[in-house]
Amino acid sequence: MQDRYYSFEFFPPKTAEGAEKLRNTRAQLAPLNPKYISVTFGAGGTTQQGTLDTVLEIQREGIEAAPHLSCVGSSRESIRAILQQYRDGGIRHIVALRGDMPSGMGEIGEFRYANELVEFIRAETGDWFQIEVAAYPEYHPQAKSPRHDLENFARKVKAGANSAITQYFFNADAYFRFVDDARAVGVDVPIVPGIMPITNYSQLMRFSEMCGAEVPRWVAKRLESFGDDRESIRAFGLDVVTALCERLLAGGVPGLHFYTLNAAGATKAIWQRLKL
Repeated sequence: MQDRYYSFEFFPPKTAEGAEKLRNTRAQLAPLNPKYISVTFGAGGTTQQGTLDTVLEIQREGIEAAPHLSCVGSSRESIRAILQQYRDGGIRHIVALRGDMPSGMGEIGEFRYANELVEFIRAETGDWFQIEVAAYPEYHPQAKSPRHDLENFARKVKAGANSAITQYFFNADAYFRFVDDARAVGVDVPIVPGIMPITNYSQLMRFSEMCGAEVPRWVAKRLESFGDDRESIRAFGLDVVTALCERLLAGGVPGLHFYTLNAAGATKAIWQRLKL
């Protein structure tokens, strides 16, 4: 088995204060020696410049940076220009996504699905980029069926993806079943679990509703019962997510990808508990 690798995800800050906070977060997480740090990209490229600025800054700090690139609402020409900017900046790693249509935008653009974006990146840049794609152990919220979702995932890999990062989940069985099903249809790339630390009940429920991630009822009820007691929410969240990671690591996952929400504390605490 290959060495496990760990990665962190940030979103581009919108203010100078946010940029400074993110630098502080990176300073705390950099000693954990992540394989790479990914940076999200807003719907229809709404944070495109922020993503570019952030990944170039991370790269200058000596850590591999992987910008997210979503294609919906974009033209081939605009994606070509972004790819060139990343190449000029020495970026070798991309997370290729379909993305969501921004509200008010009527045109879907020249790309309908993420596999078309992956094909385009490969056609334009050959093997320059390591390409990550998204996977959904609990199925994409817009998928017609589990089978349809699995076929979409296989298409993205066939188009040229090197590996995948999953949407976050709290049910390890869903992940292991998804990997078994993917292997059964010939997908052999690493599928890295996405890990969401729990620090805020209402935020977690809002995110989960949007992305189709299931929060087990017993977890949701316990979190709800704590009310505004942030310390209890954090302590319980650490227990739940650490136990999930332990089960995943025991089951042989290729690594873990932490959705940090631009904060170091919870991710670092889980890391220390896992003795990584």
